[in-house]
Amino acid sequence: MILDNITVAQADPILSLSAACRADQRSQKIDLGIGVYRDHHGNTPVVQAIKIAEQCLLDKQTTKAYVGLSGNESFNESMINFLIADGNSKSRAVGVQTPGASGALRILADVINLSTPGATIWLSDLSYANHAPIMTAAGLKVRYFRYFDTDTKLVNSEGMIADLKQAGSKDVVLLHGCCHNPTGADLGFEDWKTITKLAQKQGFLPFIDMAYQGFGSSMQEDVQGFRYLAEQVESYVVTYSCSKNFGLYRERTGLAIVVGKTLEQSLAIKSRLLEIARGTYTMPPDHGAALVDIILRDDSLTDNWLSEVESMRQRVKGLRTQLVNVLREKSGNSVFDFIAQHQGMFSVLGISSEQVKALSEQHGIYIVGGGRVNMAGLQESQIDYFADSLLAVS
Repeated sequence: MILDNITVAQADPILSLSAACRADQRSQKIDLGIGVYRDHHGNTPVVQAIKIAEQCLLDKQTTKAYVGLSGNESFNESMINFLIADGNSKSRAVGVQTPGASGALRILADVINLSTPGATIWLSDLSYANHAPIMTAAGLKVRYFRYFDTDTKLVNSEGMIADLKQAGSKDVVLLHGCCHNPTGADLGFEDWKTITKLAQKQGFLPFIDMAYQGFGSSMQEDVQGFRYLAEQVESYVVTYSCSKNFGLYRERTGLAIVVGKTLEQSLAIKSRLLEIARGTYTMPPDHGAALVDIILRDDSLTDNWLSEVESMRQRVKGLRTQLVNVLREKSGNSVFDFIAQHQGMFSVLGISSEQVKALSEQHGIYIVGGGRVNMAGLQESQIDYFADSLLAVS
């Protein structure tokens, strides 16, 4: 009978950590798994500009009618203006609001498969845990290019470029726009320039996943490499997440951007994205997108938001520096100094799965398998305990 053959799915490797931590009865426990920003009290606050925008929306919104397949078109325009700025490629850009960036990843993967069934998409090794499942579910073939140097804990630029020289005109190359997840090791500007030349020469489609703008070097520096590439290639696609920098995690506010060779081509692709959306979720939730649009169309609110994101960025950077200093003092060596060189919310520590297991079982510290730690989830008061525990299992 139908459904009788369904077995229990494997637990999500990231989301299951939070459940395990909640069930842990120890008072001294730390959840550094799921990627959310937490303040020094361990809370994930609502961004002040979002609160103000919500009140504005409450006062002025007159309907809860459907927003349409594209979502909030004013939001789409605001986000494209914010991301691409004065770049010439903006004249060819179209956007579709999606249920989070994961929704954008899926509909773009679907439209790529519609264009070239079974196309190959190249992912960095390592990459975001949900990239490969989404791409394979859409029918794409996944290949990996060398990225993370396990010795230096930085980008293996030479290996990456050597691998990407194999990508051709029927391939897609997915790049993290900034604050690489899970490693924290970011492409340098020279890397972006080299990849851009490869894209021009070999004809692969750049696919940029921008999920953490503002958490790396600065709101503008984090998109410097992307903006360079965007003005040099014929076509590219982007997924954008408002979860981290706007703090809209549960509102599922994402965007798929397409830049074709011409605006006409972009619009044709958009029509197919809307067709795909209609056959799945139909329309995205409106609330988060409406709030982002209010903020980006008000100079005062934009300044307020930018200031708060910068405060979060500086705090995470400070946590990295404090942890490195404590680890160096306690260990008498510089083995973990790379943590301060990483950008954004995450770092891969380079510890084994056995050591990851020991951290949770013996010390109540939950990090993702492979050693990814959410630095933005750490509190200042937990640094000593985390350092002692990490050194105990290392």
